[in-house]
Amino acid sequence: MKQFIRNCACKLLLTFSLSTLLHIPSFSQHFGFQTGKVQWEAGVNFGPTFFLGDLGGNAGYGTKFIKDVNLELTKMMKGVFITAYPNRWLGIRVAGQYTYVEGRDNIINTYGVNELWRKQRNLDFKSDIWEVYGAFEIYPTMMFGKYEDYNPTFKPYGFIGVGIFHFDPKGSLVNTNGTKSWYRLEPLHTEGQGFAVYPDKKPYSLTQMNIPMGLGVRTRISERITISPELLYRKTFTDYIDDVSTTYIDPNYFDVYLTPENAAIARQISDKTVGIVTPGVNRYEPGTMRGNSKNMDAYFSFVLKLGIKLGDLRDADERRAIRQTRCPFYY
Repeated sequence: MKQFIRNCACKLLLTFSLSTLLHIPSFSQHFGFQTGKVQWEAGVNFGPTFFLGDLGGNAGYGTKFIKDVNLELTKMMKGVFITAYPNRWLGIRVAGQYTYVEGRDNIINTYGVNELWRKQRNLDFKSDIWEVYGAFEIYPTMMFGKYEDYNPTFKPYGFIGVGIFHFDPKGSLVNTNGTKSWYRLEPLHTEGQGFAVYPDKKPYSLTQMNIPMGLGVRTRISERITISPELLYRKTFTDYIDDVSTTYIDPNYFDVYLTPENAAIARQISDKTVGIVTPGVNRYEPGTMRGNSKNMDAYFSFVLKLGIKLGDLRDADERRAIRQTRCPFYY
């Protein structure tokens, strides 16, 4: 069922993106890299990615956005994109990319008491993230340009769109020999998701929608090459990218709802408390806060986009004028 939903979602996004591009005004009798005044650009993008979720953070109370970014867990994102420019102030982008995110409680600095319970929680996760999205780019300075040939080197822009991403969190356990092993967390139902005794805790899907948005500056290096530094933020609608959201459950229910093998792993990986706040206490009571479900998980990247304009760089009027002035002997 999950595979069916994922395939339908991807087809829906692909259909929407292609329909948008194919119905851009100014298209002529055939479809090409450039028809009329539509310009096309394709390229690659890469840059550091940062995760914003329940795990990890810094001293003090956990908060939103930059305050709790752990720079030591910075990961790299890489991807490809293609953008159509039907006019001077609008771009329509389709992109696909891969990144990786991670969070750990044991790296939190304990300068006071407000962060101790998070460090004592002692959870960790890592996950690959694959995503595809479509977005509209708006170039405000180009909307008010007085002349048709106005083409500055630097063009600031903002963008927003819709996307689909796939994640699959894993958590670690260390055996008596010190060897660390990683286990997929979604099948372990670590917070009782889908258990009949916890009807308010629903299973989460590993494929979700997000809202990519951000700001950038498109910089013209030559008539064909552009470089664009960009901030790309993804708003998500799930709090389970790191598999942490609500409360601890009674571990005895793992034996009721899971296979013996998964139940044994879930017991250990769902509650890895260490006695920092209360020495000698290494398990939380059922119902104790495990995560903050009020804030959805998010991730953002600082991206460098390298684009190459495709097709003939001259517009239709210029090409028509050239054809009309060609010498028949040579052409």
